[in-house]
Amino acid sequence: MSNEVLIWAPTEEDIEHANVTAYMKWLKAEKGLSFSGYRDLWQWSVDELEDFWESIWQYFDVQSSTPYECVLRERTMPGAEWFPGARLNFAEHCLRGEGQGREALVETGEIRDTTIHMLDDLAADVRVAATRLREWGVGPGDMVAAYMPNIYEATVAVLATTAIGATWSTCSPDFGTRNVLDRFEQLQPKVLFCADGYRYRGKAFDRLAEIQRMCDSLDCIEHVVMLPYLNQEATLPAGKHGSLWADFMDHAPVAREEFAYEQVPFDHPLWVLFSSGTTGLPKGIVHCHGGIILEHLKLTTFHKGVHKGNRMFFFTTTGWMMWNFLVASLLCEVVPVMYDGHPSYPDDEQLWRLADEMDVELFGTSPTFVLMQEKAGVRPIEKYELKTLKNIFLAGSPASPANMAWFGENVKKDLWVQTGSGGTDICAGFVGGVPIVPSYGGEMQGPHLGVDVCAFNDNGEEVVGEVGEMVIRKPMPSMPVSFWNDPNRERYIDSYFSTFPGVWRQGDFFMVNERGGCFVLGRSDATLNRQGIRIGTAEIYLTVDGFDEVLDSLVVNLDLPGGKFFMPLFVKLADGVELSEELSAAICAKLRADNSPRHVPDKIYAVDKIPMTLTGKKMEVPVRKILMGFPIEKAANVSVMQDPSALDYFIQFEAEKKDYPQLS
Repeated sequence: MSNEVLIWAPTEEDIEHANVTAYMKWLKAEKGLSFSGYRDLWQWSVDELEDFWESIWQYFDVQSSTPYECVLRERTMPGAEWFPGARLNFAEHCLRGEGQGREALVETGEIRDTTIHMLDDLAADVRVAATRLREWGVGPGDMVAAYMPNIYEATVAVLATTAIGATWSTCSPDFGTRNVLDRFEQLQPKVLFCADGYRYRGKAFDRLAEIQRMCDSLDCIEHVVMLPYLNQEATLPAGKHGSLWADFMDHAPVAREEFAYEQVPFDHPLWVLFSSGTTGLPKGIVHCHGGIILEHLKLTTFHKGVHKGNRMFFFTTTGWMMWNFLVASLLCEVVPVMYDGHPSYPDDEQLWRLADEMDVELFGTSPTFVLMQEKAGVRPIEKYELKTLKNIFLAGSPASPANMAWFGENVKKDLWVQTGSGGTDICAGFVGGVPIVPSYGGEMQGPHLGVDVCAFNDNGEEVVGEVGEMVIRKPMPSMPVSFWNDPNRERYIDSYFSTFPGVWRQGDFFMVNERGGCFVLGRSDATLNRQGIRIGTAEIYLTVDGFDEVLDSLVVNLDLPGGKFFMPLFVKLADGVELSEELSAAICAKLRADNSPRHVPDKIYAVDKIPMTLTGKKMEVPVRKILMGFPIEKAANVSVMQDPSALDYFIQFEAEKKDYPQLS
């Protein structure tokens, strides 16, 4: 595994200007604590867990209407109780800079022109929306759901919901009806916010029929708020009480001093995020007010490295946790840029044009986007100044050294390129960016502060320089408080704590090198186990995706009778490219040279489509189940897919069993 390609190294000025450096200076001045560098600081943060998280509370001046009794009652997992006695509110912390005359967020997209929304206006709109919800009887214990794009009104709605102590959940409007109902039928929302449609790559997508079907199926919905976004003539769904957005917001202003944010316990449910649900119903993961406040103050400030008042962009929809990450950046006085549209429309330079015009400090995207840009020949360095851009954040899948190096060669020199791993489970990160240490190709710079992450072997022993299971040995404030509709916590415990009791198992292959650099090597439930050696799928993809002829790939390993196995590699090729014997041989040779003979597939197949979830995850486990003979209804949840027809090839492949006759 190549981990010695230096992508970026901080200068003395970078280190001095870093937010985490300011924090270390504060720790020395206020606590008498000195650290030799980041690794020393991290070790203290996990050894002295209570002191660390209390320092975060104090450093960021977290406000509570009642004092906390202690920082952490019991270190056990599950069951850790953070800041018992404290009562606070997420939305109040997001909006507490009101009156300072600063920006809140910027929105732009295919339907709307760029608009800068000031914090005072956002706070005023949130108070009105929250007051209207209260008039409808909504409060703590109630669920509010949304089916909206990444636009200003969605931010107003989530902050209004959480301001009054109700719980929020959202699906993006590219989700189909079944996909939405799989989630919202579990939640039983009292109110539904929705938009009539959206535009993507210049094409209009009307969603009124889908909304009507949702409302017909969800008797729990008492009120609907409809935003005419695509078509100003859009109307409310039949058979439901509700308001158009303009009527909902048609209310006298509510003064700051007249509005009371609901003060809730630290672990009060804030929002419900859902797992991908690739093989069954998605799990509703419940996050809390206090955990998200603390984690995102730390994450955005110290690990994403964005400075107060600066703008941050990440390409996302409301169906991915990165949208919640954008909203939570308001906690840090950072200005999120929210874009609703296709990343390559009207052309492949769209997001760079946006980053240049918006003066962003951080630009966030995925390694898949990098491959698309590279193969389209895009070179922003030749056209855009990008004078404020300092930081690239890659998320969604493991990044290769080539992915990371592309930015310095094609976008802007001396960019800090970071990649990380976290996810929906904690709505934050485990490992990732550290602005005061060098960044190496394909490597995550280190564990996040307060995250006691390491690799375990099968015996539950920590290993360094070896691939193992990613585990977290001590609790984090943003670990879920529960799963929805899991009263005895059986699914919750089974998901994270059944393999190593008392230790969180994330389900990823993981490696830490001697300097603390981290590597996530694919889902451990998609293991490629060949002759007793476990291989992470990411190791295959990092090599294969480096071929210009290959747009995407997917690999699985099938256990066969008699202790045999069959490992096919499926590749989606660029336009006009055929899978020749020469190309197959070149891919196999590169896999052998970069990794080992065990990484070489038994055969390579060209496919038109790679099965992906709506959030862009490769569906390795469902494909493996299909190829092992599982019926489609037990192998995959097609409602979470970008294109269910992508499975057709694999269904036919299994039916023919041409290349693995032992399964016949």
